[in-house]
Amino acid sequence: MLDDESRRQLLGAAWESIRHGLAQRVSTQPNPADYPEPLRAHRAAFVTLHHFNTLRGCIGHLEAYQPLVLDVADNAYGAAFRDPRCEPLQAWELDDLTLYISVLSAPEPMHFSDEEDLLRQLRPGVDGLILSDGGARGTFLPAVWESLPQPRQFLTELKRKAGLSGSHWSGTLRVSRYYTEAFGG
Repeated sequence: MLDDESRRQLLGAAWESIRHGLAQRVSTQPNPADYPEPLRAHRAAFVTLHHFNTLRGCIGHLEAYQPLVLDVADNAYGAAFRDPRCEPLQAWELDDLTLYISVLSAPEPMHFSDEEDLLRQLRPGVDGLILSDGGARGTFLPAVWESLPQPRQFLTELKRKAGLSGSHWSGTLRVSRYYTEAFGG
């Protein structure tokens, strides 16, 4: 768990990256040495933006490969300017923008015998899932449970997001779960 000061610093790095992106069209590159150890640790994160109640961008990484503060700065810029579902952010939207950071735990493979077994193991509101089969792959953050509260519906929509049919099932289907520490400002 991150303390309040670390959360404040991550939110500051995310906002700075977006403001810098509006002015310079590139992300900032904060120096990890300027931040406390928890923000220098390699962790994966997602940044989600909402303009009023409308999704304005959500970009992140499922696997840790860089210091958390850099991952958040990169993903804040990506959510604002590179999410293919949304137009690039405009300066006039900034005052009404809400930013959420989700810091991910390491994914843990799930073991199940069939779809019903998998559904019984899901923890609504807690689990983020990574689903893959062949070249198809998709993820839902735990926050998606708010709009898809039933495990079957959650799994069906995740399959569709991955490019599979909602009824898809195979012996090569892989699912991992993770949890997030989410906060915003």
